[in-house]
Amino acid sequence: MQDSPPSGPLVVGIDVGGTKTRLRAVTGVDVVADHVRATSGWRPHEPAAAADRLAALVREVLPPGVLPSAVAVGAHACETPPQCARLRVALRERLGVPVRVVGDAELLVPAAGLDKGVGLVAGTGSVAVGTLPDGTVVQVGGWGAVLGDEGGGAGLVREAARAVWAAHDRGEEPDALALGLLDSFGVPEVPALGAALESATDVSAEWGRHAPVVFTAAAEGSALAAAVIGDAARALAALVAGLAARGVPVDDVVVAGGTVLGRPALYDAFSAALADALPGARPRPLTAPPVEGAVALARSLL
Repeated sequence: MQDSPPSGPLVVGIDVGGTKTRLRAVTGVDVVADHVRATSGWRPHEPAAAADRLAALVREVLPPGVLPSAVAVGAHACETPPQCARLRVALRERLGVPVRVVGDAELLVPAAGLDKGVGLVAGTGSVAVGTLPDGTVVQVGGWGAVLGDEGGGAGLVREAARAVWAAHDRGEEPDALALGLLDSFGVPEVPALGAALESATDVSAEWGRHAPVVFTAAAEGSALAAAVIGDAARALAALVAGLAARGVPVDDVVVAGGTVLGRPALYDAFSAALADALPGARPRPLTAPPVEGAVALARSLL
């Protein structure tokens, strides 16, 4: 970190994720600031309020009197180009510098040091993003825990609950998956899981925190949990296949997100499913922080 103001152009990259926000400011090869905080109150569909938050973050984190030369933001839940464009305009008005705003999954490919490829995120939610040869961005998935996000933590919990309910309806005794969910949600019996899930005020976050139960149950021999993980892996591969079907080059698939990268059972199953669906696609676990992709996009604005 630099203690004195930078002498060259300073670029700022911001990764606004579902759970945390990271800002990195760089001049040349020197990191001027690297700041992480929890994401709260983030509403990209309200561009003025979202831009106010981002501008305040930039001014708070940078050294006194230091202004950026360019800013790029990867914004969670910024789901369409017009939505991202409205936020870009609002943020540029507040900062007075070139700004680029993309969905947070679009940070993965540049963060990996690539010019093209697919970004696949499976954290609390899931989404895949790629670019057509003409530069058009295409997104598949990312529809939230209630309707989609298969392969993300919240989606895994939803499907695990469905599997446990189906087993209950067949008259089967609770297995390791059912017992794990009952303990995690603090309810006494399988039918009570429905009310527990429906009581969530933040569905993605509150469901997603129970995802470790699925992997623990699979390790303990639960066939239901193993099937849920296998289905999730195939669903993630299907996101990439959906991009390929729309003409997106999928040679390199940059994979990020704590659920898929933190759980070898899911990542290995995804890799196998991807090889079956698209033999030419290469999965690449992201080793750099996604904010590096935002920094790279900010540099491209200079």
